[in-house]
Amino acid sequence: MVSDKLGAIHLAGLLRCRRCGRKLTVRYTGKKHDIPRYSCWRGLLDNGEARCIAFGGLRVDDAIEHALLQVVGPGAIAAAEAAARQAVRQKDQVRDALCRDLEAAQYATDRAFRQYDASDPENRLVTAELEARWNRTLQRVQEAEHKLAHHDAISPNGTALPVEDLAALGTDLERVWFAPVTDARLKKRITRTVIREVVADLDDGASEIVLLVHWVGGAHTEIRLPKRRRGQRNATPPDIVEAVCQLARIASDDVIAGVLNRNGLVTGNGNRWTRERVTALRSYRKIPVFKPDPNGLTPWLNLSSAARLLGVAPKTLRLAAEAGEIKAGHPLADGPWVFERTELSKPAAQQLKKRARQNSKHTAVSHPDQQNLFPSTT
Repeated sequence: MVSDKLGAIHLAGLLRCRRCGRKLTVRYTGKKHDIPRYSCWRGLLDNGEARCIAFGGLRVDDAIEHALLQVVGPGAIAAAEAAARQAVRQKDQVRDALCRDLEAAQYATDRAFRQYDASDPENRLVTAELEARWNRTLQRVQEAEHKLAHHDAISPNGTALPVEDLAALGTDLERVWFAPVTDARLKKRITRTVIREVVADLDDGASEIVLLVHWVGGAHTEIRLPKRRRGQRNATPPDIVEAVCQLARIASDDVIAGVLNRNGLVTGNGNRWTRERVTALRSYRKIPVFKPDPNGLTPWLNLSSAARLLGVAPKTLRLAAEAGEIKAGHPLADGPWVFERTELSKPAAQQLKKRARQNSKHTAVSHPDQQNLFPSTT
């Protein structure tokens, strides 16, 4: 659990307090201790001095990441081209080595043949030994040819990426960076390759967090973020809270964050949704976490599971839910449907099942042997 939380913080060890010069430490707050917060505690812990500064970590991490992407983004296409050239060079080096091995094996074969051809046929002991050597060199030639052919088969010519693919790498950089499946260790390596350190301070007069980013190349960037005042609340809109409450019945925090981002929704501070932010919202609003039942008897179902339980096609159930025949929740336009298991046993649902089975023109349920071309996203 701790390693997962630490993996989400990319600036740990890079932030330095402007007032005392010490490194900031990461602490976790919240009921489940999953909300990161940067604090200057070393003076208090080591010498009993007063604490210098402290501020929330999610907003600061987002600001630094967006600044980093603005710096790295223009060089994404050049980096992709350099990676393609490096791959071609590595491929050529491997092929050259295999070719040299083949030439050496062919030379050894020719030499073994000349020795065998020059031997006296009546000296059977020497002739047998030379013939065995010749056969072994022929096997080495065959092995070298197989290795070269295999290398050419898995590394065909024309490995350079098309121009449109290289351009897409630059535009998709932000989407790939914020994807939940992106390796956090790789993001940390990129961050520490580009950023030398970040000097942090608080402007009490303007109520702002002041960040001075020292880039590796020697440039400096100042970032100012509004600091939450005492009593100030940047609350998440009630409709988003209600949507999370419904989605948490059938989906994990990762899935909920993806659905919220797909619908263009942001937090109360204007940030994109992540698993940590959904977890923090649930913890604050006391929304239960999604826990799948090992027996498959969960009280809430998505569209696919509900249709399978009722014995109708998902489209049939969705149309009935849209018409109001079946009570269901659909909190977001581009999101899953939420069905309560008890609703599927009521007369309206059973009538829908009966009507679908009597419809001979449109089969309500797919054939059990039929395979789906696309996986369900509901």
